[in-house]
Order: sequence, then C-alpha cells, then structure tokens
Amino acid sequence: MFVVARIGKPHGLRGEVTVQVHTDAPDERFAVGTEFATEPDRGPLTLRTVRVHQQVYLLGFEGITDRTAAEALRNTRLLLADEEEAEEDDAWREEDLLGLTVVLTDGTVVGEVSALHTREVQDLLEVRRADGRELLVPFVEEIVPEVDDETGRVTIDPPAGLLELGD
Repeated sequence: MFVVARIGKPHGLRGEVTVQVHTDAPDERFAVGTEFATEPDRGPLTLRTVRVHQQVYLLGFEGITDRTAAEALRNTRLLLADEEEAEEDDAWREEDLLGLTVVLTDGTVVGEVSALHTREVQDLLEVRRADGRELLVPFVEEIVPEVDDETGRVTIDPPAGLLELGD
C-alpha cells in the first residue's frame, strides 16, 4: 500500500474534500469508482466525484454527503496497492522522508525533514531547523543530490541565499 493523497478540509456543503496529492498520476489514481483503503482505518472509501478547482483536487466519496461527514475525514490518508509505483526508485513518499536528517554536502546539519509538499511543477521538502524555523527546499536533483534512507540523511546543495530565506 502507498499513500495517494491526504484529505484536507471540506469544500462546500455536499461532502467534497480537498486533498494533498502524493502521486505523480492523479488523473489515473482518482477515477470514479476507485476504492481506497484509509489510514487511520475508516473503512474503504469509494470515489464518487472528482474535479479540480483552482488547481486543487476536490473529491467526493460514496456515503459522505455533507460538510460534517467530510470534516470527519480530515487528515485521513488514501491508500492504494500498486507494486510498480511503490517500488519506483525516484519516487519518494512523505512517510519515507519524515524525520531524516538534512545535511549540507560538507556534512553540516541543517535540520530534519518535517513534510513533503507535492506540487505540479516541483515538490518541496520542508525542513525544520534546530531553532524551530521552517525552510522549504526544492526537491530536485540539482539541490537534493542524495537521499540515503539507510543512514537517515538527506544531502542538500542549496544555491546561495536559500538557507537565509526567512531570516
């Protein structure tokens, strides 16, 4: 099983929810009638409607017909079984990255991965620094040349000024 999306806030009054997408193929994964396992376990959810509004996926599920029921799904992860996607070497899932130590190429510790934000153009690693500040790092090979889950380290080679953003 792998995480396809995380349910966000309700949208409207008819049970639709926003989702944070965690797949490179949302058009394939979000097909009406698809049944998702859930984490935490809220039973399977069957997709009733799919639409995109202002670049945000809005999903409706069978049996979820009002805002209250949609709110109860907040932070639920939608899971699918797909060996091919789960085994792709270049596809990192948020749960694989959370808690990994982020270091510069010289080994200097920058912080810890606290989230993965998937975007249409490029994904962003959210790094929590030792002082509690958050830093967003473009998750591209030029800036993140290595993710080593065995040692628990993500190596970054940021362009000048990236680490100072937000200071």
